[in-house]
Amino acid sequence: MWLSLAALVVTAALQAVVVVFTGSVALLGDTLHNVADAVTAVPLLIAFWLAKRPANDRYTYGYGRAEDLAGLFVIAMITLSSVVAAWEAISRLLHPRDVSYLWAVALAGLIGFVGNELVARYRIQVGRQIGSAALVADGLHARTDGFTSLAVVAGAAGVAAGLPWADPVIGLLIAVAILGVLRSAVKQVGARLMDAVDPGLVARAREVIADVPGVLGVASVRVRWIGHTLHADADVTVTDDLTVNAGHAIAHAVDHHLTEQVPRLSGAVVHVSPVGSHPTPITEAAPRFSPETPSRTPPPLSSSP
Repeated sequence: MWLSLAALVVTAALQAVVVVFTGSVALLGDTLHNVADAVTAVPLLIAFWLAKRPANDRYTYGYGRAEDLAGLFVIAMITLSSVVAAWEAISRLLHPRDVSYLWAVALAGLIGFVGNELVARYRIQVGRQIGSAALVADGLHARTDGFTSLAVVAGAAGVAAGLPWADPVIGLLIAVAILGVLRSAVKQVGARLMDAVDPGLVARAREVIADVPGVLGVASVRVRWIGHTLHADADVTVTDDLTVNAGHAIAHAVDHHLTEQVPRLSGAVVHVSPVGSHPTPITEAAPRFSPETPSRTPPPLSSSP
């Protein structure tokens, strides 16, 4: 995050200098977008720092949710950059001004593309390595910024061809493109805040649990992201003649298999239920072995509510 922040600050600063001397509203919109992209690194840095703090009696799941809250700030900055870019473009359409040093505008657009693409590749690569959807999304955001920088080059070419309205029109198109990024960001951050996960991830967790020796069925599995780590809750069915120790061993085996075979899963809370307690298990599995039979059958549980 620090490296990408530095790269975007340098990129936006170079573009800002060109904006001052050329008056290009398209380049101004692209510069504001790059500034917003750089600023979004700050809350993510704070979130990653908070995530290192251990859980306590108040924040029993730790501080990983700070990463999701930082996503709300990212959304706010993307929205602001779109509004400012659209405002400046409309103002320039109503009050036209000449754009000078078109070669410098085009060069600044190319600088914006190269800077954003380098940052995008780096963020996406690291985000996938650590399992951070927020960092991957921010990398995709930077890649979109790079393509809007290329639009600035197109605007400069239009003005050079004798179309003075090309620069503010390109500025408006950039504002619309930012809205597209905003829609994607809202979708991703909203899904995280609603504890949404890929259904294939849940299916994979069911398969892993069903493959654990001693598990007769999988009544339920719940998985959610907290920051860039996964947490799971599972209810598994076992035979009704197990000792407490045998049931505990199966639950521990389920936890171990899940953390070993489901990427980014940091742990699971496993509830063991005797057969018959769930009329229709979601997933059934044949037991791979017969757990140790207890020396005596425990008394049946009370049927009262």
